[in-house]
Amino acid sequence: MKKRQNISEYLRFSHAQYSGHANDLARYIENKQLEDKALWQKFIKVFSDRSDIADEGWRSEYFGKMMRGACMTYAYTQSRELYEILTQAVNDLLATQDEYGRISGYDIPHEFRGWDVWGRKYVLVGLSYYYEICRDENLKERIIKAMCRHADYMVDKIGRGADKTDITQTSEWWGGVNSCTVLEPVIQLYKLTGEEKYKAFAEYILSTGGCRDGNLIECVKAGKMPYDFPETKAYETMSFFEGLLAYYEITAEEECLDIVKRFAEAVYASDITLIGCAGCTHELFDNAAEKQTEYSDTIMQETCVTVTWMRLCARLWENTLDAKYMDRIEQSARNAFYGSINVNELEGYSFEKKGLTPALPFDSYSPLYNNVRGRGVGGFKEFPDGGHYGCCACIGAAGTALYPLYAVVKREQTLYVNFYLQGVAVTAAPSGQSVTVRCATAYPADGEMAMAIELQTAERFSVAVRIPEGCDGAQVQCGGVDYKAKSGYMILDKLWQNGDTVTVRLPLELQATRKNGKTAFTFGALVLARDEAKEEGDITEEFVPERINGKLQYATEQARKGEQLRILLMCENHKKILLSDYASCGKNWTAARNRMTVWTNAR
Repeated sequence: MKKRQNISEYLRFSHAQYSGHANDLARYIENKQLEDKALWQKFIKVFSDRSDIADEGWRSEYFGKMMRGACMTYAYTQSRELYEILTQAVNDLLATQDEYGRISGYDIPHEFRGWDVWGRKYVLVGLSYYYEICRDENLKERIIKAMCRHADYMVDKIGRGADKTDITQTSEWWGGVNSCTVLEPVIQLYKLTGEEKYKAFAEYILSTGGCRDGNLIECVKAGKMPYDFPETKAYETMSFFEGLLAYYEITAEEECLDIVKRFAEAVYASDITLIGCAGCTHELFDNAAEKQTEYSDTIMQETCVTVTWMRLCARLWENTLDAKYMDRIEQSARNAFYGSINVNELEGYSFEKKGLTPALPFDSYSPLYNNVRGRGVGGFKEFPDGGHYGCCACIGAAGTALYPLYAVVKREQTLYVNFYLQGVAVTAAPSGQSVTVRCATAYPADGEMAMAIELQTAERFSVAVRIPEGCDGAQVQCGGVDYKAKSGYMILDKLWQNGDTVTVRLPLELQATRKNGKTAFTFGALVLARDEAKEEGDITEEFVPERINGKLQYATEQARKGEQLRILLMCENHKKILLSDYASCGKNWTAARNRMTVWTNAR
């Protein structure tokens, strides 16, 4: 497979106009967060004021983390206003670079401790993503120059030797894994410049194994599960392995790809819960796949982890074109991630302030059993001139953009229909001519999708339609021919003519999953939950679902505002239990009745 040498390949998606839940949330975040000029200025001031010195904080991550999501959002919405705001923000950031080339929230006497390298990593990340959407060649030259000076300072100061600091010693946190995640943007800078010193620096980082407490790469080779790694911080560990995957992209060393694939499978098996996140103990790998049914007094299922898992899966898909990674993105997006978006703009609870604080656009933690949202602001930091922000709030835009971006994409000689979204996507056929894909669907509440292909001249190519996991036996009709499809990609290779159609019918039914004496309910990609705000009584009560010939008996109701699906589950003794999509539940966490639960006491 041809290696992709530029991040722009990840941002060259279809020009799409969708309607429905995914589109609404992407545009909500664009409007409420990404177009907030005052917020960008707060993030930039961190670098001119060195705001992270006092508490060795991580405010310097905010700019680059949100810039990445903003650029991905721009790739989807093509908003001129957003582009202008991002351009001004980048120009203002470049003005903070000091005489040594540093763009850091720390001054020199305090550098290379705490979260300094982590923040410098995100400077490179944000600038590299903006570079790929930038239309001003002069500005692009300035960006590359600034990125090189910024990276060169680290290359000169970090490494092996008496006059250098080992990268695993540049942070007191998590065995230095946070610092070692600079690997990925350093490789991106190598892709952009071809400068061998950046590749050499990346190879140095890899030689450390990413952690001073034990080699993470060797842990994977040894078959260790993530919760048995020497450090178990989920977000940072996944970010390090994304860097290893980036190294594969420039070297084609198959062992690197294999290690990342094995790592991802271990995470999926041991720690990804039903809603598509990891970590039921704070933000740590902890065998959450097993622990997810337990009641917990601690925070759990961090939004940063959800988005990072989605991004890792997307990058694995780019390098393998394996449909299972799209299944996993959908699981995370439709459940844990969409559930984290604070559409009601409610206050959040700050552990640091021990009270409620003004609303952020994303909630940081996601409950699973008899608990509430809004339990804490992840990565909470205040700014010296007032206000606060958090890590999960900054990373979220990458998630709201990623899902629609990957819905319909052309990769190599094939058009991939990964997610069923109502609307239109315009991309290119292998010959270069424009192809329009029109999708009509009520998915995920319904399993039908009708797709029409529009193009000027008949052309032979492949269309790969993803049949979600668990949908074996799906019916696909194309060109008057009926097919039975299995989970994975249904490859339709033919001479496509203007007006050709594809119809997909997925066998979606309400399903029950038993684990540790509790029961959860799913409907295709959607995890369902009970919500105190939507029904009376005790959501932890025992009940017995009614089954006929082994099938759950239920009725679908009209979804209400903000819901993807609403179901009445028939139970014995004429009782009915209301189930609705997890993402819509618990969203009024400041109300008196605010608890929700995925895992129920159904028998």
